[in-house]
Amino acid sequence: MKTIAVIGAGTMGNGIAHTFAQSGFTVKLIDVSEKSIEKGMATIASNLDRMVSKETITEEDKYKTIGNIITYTDLKDGVVGCDLVVEAATENVTLKLNIFKQLSEVCDHNVILATNTSSISITQIAAQVVHPERVIGMHFMNPVPIMKLVEIIRGYNTSDEVTKIIMDLSVKLGKTPTEVNDYPGFVANRILMPMINESIETLYNGVAGVQEIDTVMKLGMAHPMGPLQLADFIGLDVCLSILNVMYDGFKNPKYAPCPLLVNMVMAGKLGVKSGEGFYDYSESKKAEKVSKQFN
Repeated sequence: MKTIAVIGAGTMGNGIAHTFAQSGFTVKLIDVSEKSIEKGMATIASNLDRMVSKETITEEDKYKTIGNIITYTDLKDGVVGCDLVVEAATENVTLKLNIFKQLSEVCDHNVILATNTSSISITQIAAQVVHPERVIGMHFMNPVPIMKLVEIIRGYNTSDEVTKIIMDLSVKLGKTPTEVNDYPGFVANRILMPMINESIETLYNGVAGVQEIDTVMKLGMAHPMGPLQLADFIGLDVCLSILNVMYDGFKNPKYAPCPLLVNMVMAGKLGVKSGEGFYDYSESKKAEKVSKQFN
């Protein structure tokens, strides 16, 4: 396996492209938006500069990594000659199903098709594809170049051979692959999102403030980041989408998103990406100032 296509140049996509390219793979980074590609490549360059300054890589490593990435705005052109396609588009069911329908039409039948979805059914996605046994979940954690875990999700039809190839590939990337089965939220988000949602409920019910909730979880539970800060970092729209997938999948009220989360997303308060969520990021990307609506 030498050539990898990554669909989506956003936060997860550029991180996945960075990781594969740094490990010596040829990477084809695909996005319909030229602006998104430019922003994604700038992020990769900035992250590599940070690694150079910390002396974890050399200047030569940086230029080799960037040189391993080719960009495309046309999916059909981008996937030509690839051994693996990793889809990292927005967490939207309709969008992902349409992408996999296209991939089934333009990719050879021996190309492995992976999705970085954090909650959507791999089996549902694979149903759009000829030879669904080659479809697998490859859920990286953010920030991808740093986080070691890759959740490897087997769909109902995913073959043992494809699973082993992707598990071994993840190890070559310096990651720790963990195999899980295909149920809404998988493992990571099935546990994480209810915790975040309950933290939002705790705020919504007036039990404690934003900083107080995060402080309890950081100092009391040894979490590196409080749940409300983490929600801002993930994106409140992404959190809402994942909770809705789990609520629809299990029909269990414990996964129903808190009304405060729903309202914040409708109001465009999405966290770091919009400049405001539970914290105000207008002056700093660090969660130092609580959003005025919670003061």
